[in-house]
Amino acid sequence: MRRKKQPWQKPKSLDEEPNVKELIKKIQQSPTYKIAFEDETFLHSGITRGIRLELDYLKAELEIQKHGIKNTIIVFGSARIKEHKTALKELKAIEEKIAKEPNNRKLLRELYKAERMVGKSIYYDDAREFGRLVGLSGSGAKDARLVIMTGGGPGIMEAANRGSFDVGAKSIGLNIQLPHEQFPNPYITPELCFQFHYFAIRKMHFLNRAKAMVVYPGGFGTLDELFESLTLIQTNKSDMIPVVLVGKKYWQKTINFEFLKDEGVIDPSDIKLFKFVDNAKEAWEYILQWYKKHGLDLF
Repeated sequence: MRRKKQPWQKPKSLDEEPNVKELIKKIQQSPTYKIAFEDETFLHSGITRGIRLELDYLKAELEIQKHGIKNTIIVFGSARIKEHKTALKELKAIEEKIAKEPNNRKLLRELYKAERMVGKSIYYDDAREFGRLVGLSGSGAKDARLVIMTGGGPGIMEAANRGSFDVGAKSIGLNIQLPHEQFPNPYITPELCFQFHYFAIRKMHFLNRAKAMVVYPGGFGTLDELFESLTLIQTNKSDMIPVVLVGKKYWQKTINFEFLKDEGVIDPSDIKLFKFVDNAKEAWEYILQWYKKHGLDLF
């Protein structure tokens, strides 16, 4: 070990440059002097977007690999659908308000929505059951070859993660950074809960290991994921997988696929890219039969 400092280990002497401290301080305070990966301004600049995209993908990918997860079943659905007891409680609260203001149009509208949410709460229970079925598949709850993957939020996403949690199985949640604060649902395996900045990277992870897609009633986000995935399958950019729409009446009223076919804007064969079912058991049985029919392995 050298006891004497080397020339580069100390600043220029005051004898040689009286202003050396001020000059060095200016240099060290300049953003250009920061190490690249410690310079937040640089890392968040437009020119480094490609690097951020790669990191956004790589962090989750390496962790998923580390846990030995080979395949996933993605579950999409509304974040607004609540479990039955919560939906019922909210309905009763609105009914109490209407009892005091029976002609309040805003409250009457809220009453209608609350009644519909009580009806749709069956899908929360059903998605939870589907999470259990997947969690217990293969050789049991400790078998991580096939796990549930959701968007990590509340509602249907929470229910699917919760079902796997119920039986002690791992499940994945892919949260997204939004302008307003967002919390992950509490049933995701902590080491498999990720937060993304880019929607595009998050969507890549949804389909990266997907062996099936199960879609419950939902709004813009659910429709976005459904149609983007169907487009990738339709154009052979993604492998063919079973796509299951749970809640036949809801989906047939939400999207008139037959009309699209009759208008010639989709091919008749496109109708076969997905399957309508009414519950988790039917969804799981269809997925199993689909793999058996095509001679492919689900696990």
